[in-house]
Formats: sequence, structure tokens, C-alpha cells
Amino acid sequence: MKKYCLFIIAVAAFVITQSSCSKSWLSPSPEDQLTSSDSIYTDNSNATKFVNACYTNLLTWSESSFAWIGVTSITSDDADKGSSAGDNGSDKDQMDAITYTPTSGSVSDVWSGNYQGVSNCNQALANIPKFTTLDAATAVQLKGEARFLRAYYYFNLVRMFGNIPLVDTVIDANDAASLEKANTQVASSKIYALIESDLNYAISALPTRDEQAAKDVGRATKGAAIGLLAKVSLYEKNYQQAYDLTSEILSGAAGSYALVSDYSTIWREIGENSAESLFEVQGKTGSPNAGVQQYSAVQGIRGGTFAGVTDAYSGWGFNTPSEDLDNAYETGDVRKKATIIHVGDTLFDGVILVSAVNDRYNYKAYVSETQESYNGDGDLTNKNVRILRMGEIYLIHAEAANELSNITVAQTSLNAVRTRAGLANTTAADQSALRTAIWNERRVELGMEHDRFFDLVRQGRAGIVLRAQGKNFVDGKNEVFPIPQSEIDASGKKLVQNAGY
Repeated sequence: MKKYCLFIIAVAAFVITQSSCSKSWLSPSPEDQLTSSDSIYTDNSNATKFVNACYTNLLTWSESSFAWIGVTSITSDDADKGSSAGDNGSDKDQMDAITYTPTSGSVSDVWSGNYQGVSNCNQALANIPKFTTLDAATAVQLKGEARFLRAYYYFNLVRMFGNIPLVDTVIDANDAASLEKANTQVASSKIYALIESDLNYAISALPTRDEQAAKDVGRATKGAAIGLLAKVSLYEKNYQQAYDLTSEILSGAAGSYALVSDYSTIWREIGENSAESLFEVQGKTGSPNAGVQQYSAVQGIRGGTFAGVTDAYSGWGFNTPSEDLDNAYETGDVRKKATIIHVGDTLFDGVILVSAVNDRYNYKAYVSETQESYNGDGDLTNKNVRILRMGEIYLIHAEAANELSNITVAQTSLNAVRTRAGLANTTAADQSALRTAIWNERRVELGMEHDRFFDLVRQGRAGIVLRAQGKNFVDGKNEVFPIPQSEIDASGKKLVQNAGY
């Protein structure tokens, strides 16, 4: 298995401070790096390119591909390692069993990938003010996008690692005080405070979905920032804030959003950036390609034989939906067939899966070679990765309402999701039963969408659920992942390992 370098035009990162440092995310050197000079700041279009670098990081292997899939999905009860028995994908067997260590490659990749994103955002925020002739409204919007993305990267990091360094400025690796900041962990509450501050700024700075220019579709909006802050609020158990924010989205105040009628179309090309979507990673085909590096490839059907339309996208076969997830759907739930490819199924493009190495595959990662703009590059496909959508907004609203003892509203929002799935209204009538029903609904609504492990942790039941599936989850340890040993070493042992590792 090989990682391929990604060349992306018009999204170059401009790195102002370059210095030698053992932590690459302190001094990032993305593709197409330009050397800083005063002339850069005379062309206002370069301000946008600084922010484009914040988005570009979403496409990388370390950010949204194999390691992310391993850490967020294969660890959970939604998925198994998959692939063949002899192919562990470096450490995906460890992710599956929850036996990973501080030297596991996936752990290191997700740390560096998200901190690279943070660094790119810090670079953008430091340099936008240097464009002195840039109009104020554009400057505010660009800073809003950078702060939204920095919040997203930090949300990933704090959920994965707990107490981490808070780096909100460009780090000068030659400055002792600057390096000390990068090597000092802070309480997760301080990371959440930064996330909230960034998202509140983004809410005030960004256009709604309806106001956004057509050329900017895919960039962050007010609705995306409100939705992400609502999700963050669940993790902070700030249910009133989560309720108020999701109510704003459901009322239409943040833009025209809605549950699309056909759940199965959400992950197809025709469903990209639809009314369902608040934020997606944008995978584009063309010349050159700008897809998420091997996101679909690592999850594609392995060793398949096909009938019908025989041009079928194949891959490595990792992150296969578990039998437990397969059994979690109620009879008649249309989401099951939209989430899981089973051997024997006829897919939306006419492909019939006759046989394969594994019994099940992730339909949400599937790319059609005949019905979508597939260009033959299996590593850089057109697949958008959905980050935040209306199905989840309804369920955040339901959960927050229930925790605030507003049972009727919680039932209404939960039932909106169930109705779209072809199911009857919930029978849960009290707070405890409704809490369980909402948590179960999150699993099947968001199956294989990289939230299940974190949901179980925040709900306080990860150990019980995951040990029942044969995973080695240790309470008081595995709620967070180990700090990469390489980072501890690079800090001169200033970073402290998480408990139990």
C-alpha cells in the first residue's frame, strides 16, 4: 500500500516563518510553497490562497484517509478491520482490537494531520491583515473560514487526545517561548473554549448558504459554523446551547436546509452540497485531480466478482461494516441498504456484487465508475466526504431537548429522521427511554460516518459496548488515544503521555 503525493493548484500555502524543527506541523511545507515577500501582499487574491491551504489539508492522507478511518471507525462497533486476514494495513488490526500504542502509525498520522491543519489556519490568520488594500468584508469572511476550520481541526484533536497543546499563533521554532507553547499541554476545557471562540467568530463573519456565491459552494458558511458549535455543545453537555443553535438551523434562520427525501442519494455525486449538507470535504476530478487521498480506495470492494454493469470500483477492503451494525437496523429501515453493500446486492449503478473477500462494504464510500464523473484514478476520486448534515442536526436537537426535559420536541425531531427512514414514530415516552432511542438512532442514521467511537465515549458507555464486541477497551484509558511517542520525544519529554499508555 502506497501513499501518493497530491498536487493541487490554486490552494497553495504561503509559509512565512521557515525554520528547522523536528515537528513538521510547526513549520509546514505544503505543495506549491511560495517564499514570502512584500510583493505577495500587493495581490489580494493571495489572501484567499492562504485560506485555501486550510481547506487543502482536508484532502490529505493523514487528515481524512486511512489513519482517520482506523481511529474513528475501525475502533468502533460499527466496523471491522476488513480486508484479508493477512493484510493489517500497518496497524488497523490494532485499531480493531483497541491494542494500539504510542508508536502506532495511525495515531501519529491523525495527530500530525490535524495539527498541520491548525498550522495552516494560523498562517492564514496571521497573514490576512497584511493585505492592506483588501476590503474589510472579504477579510472578515476569510478569517471566519480559517477560524471555522481551525475549530474543526481542534475538535478532532481534543476528542482524540484530551489535553493537548493549544497553538493559536504561528510558531517560530527559533523562539524558546514560542516552542514552549507548542510543547505545553492544556486542559481540554481550554481547547473547547478556543473552539467556541473560533466558531462564534465564524458565525458572525460567514454568509448563510443562501447568501453564498455560487463560486464559493463548498466553503464554510454560517450554517456550518452554527451546526459544528451545536455538536461541540453536546460534548460539553451544554444542552441549552445545543438546543438553541439547532433550533436556529431548523427554523431556517441559518439558511435553507432540509432532510433530502431519498437518504440513499446523500453520498452519491448527485447528492453533493445538497440541502442536507452543512459541510463536506470537496473531492474534485479534473486536471489535476484534487480528491481525498485514497478515502474510497482503502474502503473499496476487495476481490470482487461482478455481474450486470461490470465496471465496478474496487479497493483494499478495509473498514467493513460489522455484523453488529448490520443487525442494528429495524425491519424496513431504508438506511441499511444505503449504508452497507452486501454480497448479492445490485448497486445504484447496475453493478451486481456476486462475490468478494468480505461479506459487507461501506456503501457511503463507494464511487460509481459509470454513473459518476470517475476519471480512472482510483486514489483521487470525486467522492465528497460528508462532515455535518441535517440528519445529525435533527438528532442533536432531539438529544438536547430531551436532556432539557422537553420530551415532545425531542420526539418530534427524532421522528422526522425516522419518517425519512421509512419507520414508525418512536414509542419512547420518558426521558430515559427516549435517550436510549436517540442514541440508537444516531448509530443507524450516522452509520460509518466517523462518529460512533466518539459518541460512545461521550455517552459514558464505550467500555460496556465495545468489550461486548470483543474489543480490549480499558475504562480510564481508552477514552482518549495515546500521545504519539514521536511527539513526546520531539518535545524533549515535555509532553506527558495519557494515562494507561
